[in-house]
Amino acid sequence: MPNLILFLGLVAAYLIGSIPTGYIFGRALKGVDIREFGSGNLGATNVFRVMGRLPGILVLAIDALKGFVCATYIASFFLYISPAARPELYRVLAGLAVIAGHNWTVFLKFRGGKGVATSAGVVIGLIPKVFWLGFLVWTIVFSVTGYISLASIIASIAVPLFALVFSEPTEIVIFMSILCLVIAYKHRSNIKRLQDGEEKRISLFKRR
Repeated sequence: MPNLILFLGLVAAYLIGSIPTGYIFGRALKGVDIREFGSGNLGATNVFRVMGRLPGILVLAIDALKGFVCATYIASFFLYISPAARPELYRVLAGLAVIAGHNWTVFLKFRGGKGVATSAGVVIGLIPKVFWLGFLVWTIVFSVTGYISLASIIASIAVPLFALVFSEPTEIVIFMSILCLVIAYKHRSNIKRLQDGEEKRISLFKRR
């Protein structure tokens, strides 16, 4: 029974991650399927491009909140009901579950976002100091290049390195490394466009 309860917690995290924020905003605000515009992605970057700054920021915040809530409050709730021998590992698994839900949502035939915002929310919940250093790297790269995709990829590489520097538990370092690989995989089309010089730059301060 305890293992079943903890498993149900991971299912709950996956379903919360599966809430397709970008799709909902597209339908609610403009009556469109965001998957049919821009890059076809459900994430905040495509919402920003297609619908404007404010919807993009809101989708970003909500997607990050999904990750934070699952890695902290949802995990804590199920750990309270059924304590685990390694609670930190369970929080990591809950983080992976919510990110998997975002990237491969069950509500839209397993087609979702790229997981950057949700991953950021999980990292904030698990190790805030590493998140802020990763965010600093993201900000610098984006400010210099104007490429959100490149900034996200480089920040995702930096995060597990920061985790190593701070001697975080092994499961945390492994988790951050998995995030790096997932984010790189989900950005493979962006990487190709970057190589071909076809990736579009974004200005967060452009008026819409």
